[in-house]
Amino acid sequence: MSATLRRLEQAESSELATTIRNAGVSGAGGAGFPSYAKWDRLDEVDHLLVNHQESEPNYYIDKWLGRERTEELATLFDALLDRAFETIVVGAKAKDRDEWMREFEAAADATVYHPEELPMNPDEASGVVIAYTEDRYEFGMESVLLRMVADVVIGQELPMDHGWIVQNTETLYNILRAFRDGEPTTHKYVHVGGNVPEHRFLRVPVGTPAESVVQAAGRSVSDLAEGEILADGGPGWCFEIERPGEFGVTKRTNCVTVLDADVAEENTLGNEGRINVLGAHDWDGDHETEPTTLRPEFVRVPLVTNPNFEGVVVPSDPIVSPGDRVSKGEMIATPGSDGISNAQHASIDGEVTEVTESHVEIHRVEASGARTAADIDRPIYWTWCRECGDYATMTEQGGSDPTEYVCQNCR
Repeated sequence: MSATLRRLEQAESSELATTIRNAGVSGAGGAGFPSYAKWDRLDEVDHLLVNHQESEPNYYIDKWLGRERTEELATLFDALLDRAFETIVVGAKAKDRDEWMREFEAAADATVYHPEELPMNPDEASGVVIAYTEDRYEFGMESVLLRMVADVVIGQELPMDHGWIVQNTETLYNILRAFRDGEPTTHKYVHVGGNVPEHRFLRVPVGTPAESVVQAAGRSVSDLAEGEILADGGPGWCFEIERPGEFGVTKRTNCVTVLDADVAEENTLGNEGRINVLGAHDWDGDHETEPTTLRPEFVRVPLVTNPNFEGVVVPSDPIVSPGDRVSKGEMIATPGSDGISNAQHASIDGEVTEVTESHVEIHRVEASGARTAADIDRPIYWTWCRECGDYATMTEQGGSDPTEYVCQNCR
């Protein structure tokens, strides 16, 4: 049961959500929540808000995708407007318009709102709207951006309760790849900054060790001074990585930052451990604005993108064992059945060396050739029962049409 970009208009909402879940798409920043849980409520919403804010001064991920993948994103927007939304609102910073947004405006045939014209009334608009805000980094929070752009206050509720889905640009690009190419989320765009000789903008496999990304910026995790820490996130919103040697880049990791420990402690907010050092340094500088691809020797693919959600979001269930050979993009863990959960996929070609409650470790072994389903003794296609939602393998379906699948318990 999967949807494609070509037949998006005819696809049921459950198909769209299943496709996103099978592709393992999570929020590519912020909380890293499994994206299908939002799209599962597609029939309740009329508007999509694209968070294109770049909520940190050293981030270029969404700006770069918006400029370099303009035509692809415009094609996705057209398909979504035909199928799902009355309005797609892109929230971007006015300062980025000339350098990063002009081609995007033209390709999407967008209506433009300037900061002084906000909030807009989405019910009086249609198609693609680009809402430019002032240069405030807190606008990167979806609740703040939604209030600023459309005067929607969500409080303790969710955007879907008010008729909106909110996704950032990288997440939408991963959704596009799932619909268009059937490709799962296997890589992440990530910055490296702070106390490093060189700011880096990298494209890395999910699960890339912290050591690999820090080395790419001219430092080593093992050589960090006693008075330094490693943080997951950028200068305005990051959290200390307690065990850097065990950390792997997750689907929500936008930046890995090296900080002075005393500065981080002085700028830690409340009990949640959030570090905001925006005012501690001049974060302008010589930033990389084009990504470089990194090829680590091994990865640790997390079974849950954000452990803070455990209990609500449950870890994926591994379907591989140490010694198994896997190919990039191959499913290695299915969604857990006891809550919101995603599939996970191998992010490199290699051999599984460790399976734990938290991750699957894969060491790189170059693939000798393309593999087919017949070469793999594990299920590689999964669907879910249209009645109860339980996942099943193709072998359990007995060859039946997956778009009509009903499990044995519901028959």
